[in-house]
Amino acid sequence: MRVLVIGSGGREHALAWKIAQSPLLTKLYVAPGNGGTENVAENLDLDITDHAAVIAAAKAHDIDFVVVGPDAQVVAGLGDDIRATGITCFCPSRQAGQLEGSKSFTKALCDEFDIPTAAYARFEDEASALAYIYTQGAPIVIKADGLAAGKGVTVAMSVEEAEEAVIDCFSGAFGDSGAAVVIEEFMEGEEVSLFVLCDGETLLPLTTAQDHKRAFDGDLGPNTGGMGAYSPAPVMTREQYDFAMAKIVEPTARGLAQRGTPYQGVFYAGLMLTEEGPKLVEYNARFGDPECQVMMMRMESDLLPLLHATATGTLKGHEVHWKDAYALTVIMATQGYPGSYGKGSEIRGLEGLDSDTLTVFHAGTMRDGNRLLANGGRVLNVTALGVSVKEAQARAYRGVDAVDWPEGFSRRDIGWREIARES
Repeated sequence: MRVLVIGSGGREHALAWKIAQSPLLTKLYVAPGNGGTENVAENLDLDITDHAAVIAAAKAHDIDFVVVGPDAQVVAGLGDDIRATGITCFCPSRQAGQLEGSKSFTKALCDEFDIPTAAYARFEDEASALAYIYTQGAPIVIKADGLAAGKGVTVAMSVEEAEEAVIDCFSGAFGDSGAAVVIEEFMEGEEVSLFVLCDGETLLPLTTAQDHKRAFDGDLGPNTGGMGAYSPAPVMTREQYDFAMAKIVEPTARGLAQRGTPYQGVFYAGLMLTEEGPKLVEYNARFGDPECQVMMMRMESDLLPLLHATATGTLKGHEVHWKDAYALTVIMATQGYPGSYGKGSEIRGLEGLDSDTLTVFHAGTMRDGNRLLANGGRVLNVTALGVSVKEAQARAYRGVDAVDWPEGFSRRDIGWREIARES
């Protein structure tokens, strides 16, 4: 099978790395890829927002199967355009992808199919949103309605912080994504992510993970796209897992199918484990980043037939198997991220780091001859296995410390909650 992976981040490197291990694979491309994906595939220099260019490249390289990674391409309907040419594609439809592309779409779905989630209201003007905040008080959650690269959510612990978040959205901080705002009740509990493949009818649960959104140790600082993650997440009990599948994921899949927009792809359900049981925080319509990296590190099964079966409606009967281990990834980011940061600093020290228990997935990197350069905010994902979260963390940070990159930084406490429980 000739496969094209769309994207350039750590998630896409992890997907390509895993797909490259499949005996079904004959040739692998990544577009546009990064400095790490070229170690497992051939990079194609494509503008992935240009759907015609992507389709032309897929045809030119006789691609059998396209795997779309990033959320923006899901929401833009790249999967629909590829499928219209007769090429099989792992990517939800544009309509089903609204599950991630519009917070209010998902909230309305929850209302219609009785899916437990936070109480909410949606606003299209600043004055009404601020008036609602003054009525409700804090803590309260402010969300840009559309995609915001993981940064459009503010958990405001004061009315003043909520005011600032609303004003930011309506002043254009998130572009069109902030033209409408969803304001939610603050939910007490611990957040966990659940990943489930769906071929439109059959559901195949994958695993759980927990990520760390804040930029700095102790969950301080601004929200980011994610500074690290680990999998599985033992904080989620079997009872909570069964409840989430029965009351959240299954009704979502059933509801989308009843609406005539069946979901074919991966459900990434962000859940809050409240005293009343799991509640939906939000859905993403693709693999998480950095959750994908820890999932691929743990997966024993061949990923390629699972993705292909999802895309072709033939998932029934498939199983997925996992290594009896934890995986943990630490994001190395450029100083200044998630604010302004420079590009072009050289990264050294990666040679010889990869092993059976440690892999460095690239995100914002590029090659300049023999030099590896930083080319983004989140740059490297140092990912390790261990018999416990503590062991995986220790192994990952040994990898981080071996990287020679003065312009980079990372959190030093990824996995802290579970390590405290292990102790």
